[in-house]
This record gives sequence, C-alpha cells and structure tokens, in this order.
Amino acid sequence: MNQFNPKSIDSVTTQAKEQYEGLVKAGQEQTLKQFEQTATAAKEQFEKATAQMLKSYEDLQAAGKANAEALIASSTIAAKGAEDLGREVVAYGQSALDKSIAAGRALLSAKTLQEVIELQNDFLKSSFDSMLAETSRLQELTTKVTNEALAPLNARVTATVETLSKPVAKPVANPLAA
Repeated sequence: MNQFNPKSIDSVTTQAKEQYEGLVKAGQEQTLKQFEQTATAAKEQFEKATAQMLKSYEDLQAAGKANAEALIASSTIAAKGAEDLGREVVAYGQSALDKSIAAGRALLSAKTLQEVIELQNDFLKSSFDSMLAETSRLQELTTKVTNEALAPLNARVTATVETLSKPVAKPVANPLAA
C-alpha cells in the first residue's frame, strides 16, 4: 500500500493549484477575448447606425431644401401667370369698353329705328363672340399657367415617391448571435 507522504500531497496540491490557475487564466483570456469581440462588434454596429442616421438626416435635409425650392419656383410661376392673366383681363375690359363707347356713338348717330336695332344686334353679337373667344383664351392660358406652376411640385412628388420606393438599408447581422 501507499504510504502517506507529505511531499506527494504537496506535489498534488501544487499540481492542482497550477491547473486551477491555468484554468482561471484561460477563462480570463477567453472572457477578455469575447469582451473585445463584443466591444468591437458593438462599435461597428454603432458606427454603421450613426452613418445611416447621418445619411438619412442629410437626405431628409436635401429633400426639404428641394421641396422648398420647388414651392418657390411654383409660386413664382403662379404669381407671374396671375399677373399675365390680370393684364389680359384688363386689356379685354378696355377693349370691350372701347367697343361699347363706339357702339354707343353709332347708336346716337343712327337715323332710323331699324338702324338702331341692327347696330344693337351687331354689337351684342360681336360682344358675345368676343366674350366667348376671350373666355376660351383665358381658360387655355389659365390651364397652361396651372400646369407650369404644378410642374416643379409634381417633379418633387415623383422624386419623393422614387426615394421612398427604394429599399431601406439591410440591418447588419449581429455577430454575437452566431
């Protein structure tokens, strides 16, 4: 049988202690390695998320600026169109007034009732025809101005729809989940 030997106990204790210390050291190294991997992955995720947020903010800012520019362009076109339409209406009004004055003078110089009736009928017919032509022309001009004024806004709507139709950036895979 084996005899009790204090040196063998010391030797076994020393070996056990060294193995325990080795296991603790290996566990510490593994924990440190995993922590470093986790920290690196978290840092990469944070940097990617930050970059995506900054890009989204820049895109949003650029879209807002483009929308404001489109609104200004549209308003400018509409204001100029309204000014042009106003001039046309005033010009037509002046022309109609001139024709009315001329017709009134002609009526005052008429010698017979038949001539008054003919002058009155001619004036009414030409006034009605002129009003229909002018109304049609103003309607066409209004449609043209409206389409031109809406063009910058339509372009922004189209650009926004295209932007929103693009797929969102894919989420980054979590390396710790594996």
